[in-house]
Amino acid sequence: MHPETWIEIRPEGPYVVPADAYIDPTRPVPRAIITHGHADHARAGHGTVYATPETLKIMAVRYGETFTDTRIPLAYGETIEIGGAELCFGPAGHIWGSAQAMVEHADKRIVFAGDYKRREDPTAAPFTPMACDVFVTEATFGLPVFRHPPIEDEIAKLLNSLALQGDRPHLVGAYALGKCQRVIMALRATGYQKPIYLHGALMKLATLYQENGFDFGELRPVAGVKRDQLAGEIIMCPPSALADRWSRRMGDPVTAMASGWMRVRARARQRGAELPLIISDHADWNELCLTLQEMAPADIWITHGREDALMHQAERMQIKARALSLIGYEEDASE
Repeated sequence: MHPETWIEIRPEGPYVVPADAYIDPTRPVPRAIITHGHADHARAGHGTVYATPETLKIMAVRYGETFTDTRIPLAYGETIEIGGAELCFGPAGHIWGSAQAMVEHADKRIVFAGDYKRREDPTAAPFTPMACDVFVTEATFGLPVFRHPPIEDEIAKLLNSLALQGDRPHLVGAYALGKCQRVIMALRATGYQKPIYLHGALMKLATLYQENGFDFGELRPVAGVKRDQLAGEIIMCPPSALADRWSRRMGDPVTAMASGWMRVRARARQRGAELPLIISDHADWNELCLTLQEMAPADIWITHGREDALMHQAERMQIKARALSLIGYEEDASE
């Protein structure tokens, strides 16, 4: 039985009929399989949630301990029966706890990758290809123009700017979950030892990571620090704060934005980024193509993003391709 006979695309999201469960549903459902903790994939209000232990911790911090009636943690490589199907998680490399969800039924396997990347990231277990008949992939950066540079090059741009403009604070816009922590670790890997200041909206998740063994060095809340004490310092904030009244309290900051979209100049201008940093937690074009080559599924289904180009590439690789065009996944959510 081909998975297309037992996977339905419903308004809530992909529905696994034999498991009576949804994958990353966009509204509350009785039974949800969650690939990772970003808000466009992990929502509160489900009856039962199957996720990695890390993702369950993230959801509890973001939504409160009552975010679901029942939590069922599933570590990478474990298999559990749900109705008439089996579920197994494999690392997705996207953020801490992110997973590919492999569902097996009637001797056929479908892998829902969620969001993923193939770059080394000390805050996320590396993506591991999982043999399957159908691979369900994102295509956020599914155009050949999107080829992300090494993160080390982008961090060097930030530190060079800091050296040249040491009289100005440097505000770095970064998504609170995953991107913020990855940038901090990349800064520390260069030997940068000064305290890193955080906007209040980033503190809670940074603390969660620290409580689970990540060494970020000294982090300080920026609230209450005088403007003249922030010259030459790195301050991390949500992307929305770069253009907010809050940023003007910092004096004359250099505004930086860490995002895969910084490849596009119009996006950098839209974000108000004086210093665009091309840092993404999603697969770029080369990584998407590599993944299809390594997975070698009979079919790929594309959930969201630049679907047409990836479909064409898949067909060139003798892989049947289908666009699901799911609604509710935000292309700028984690970038």
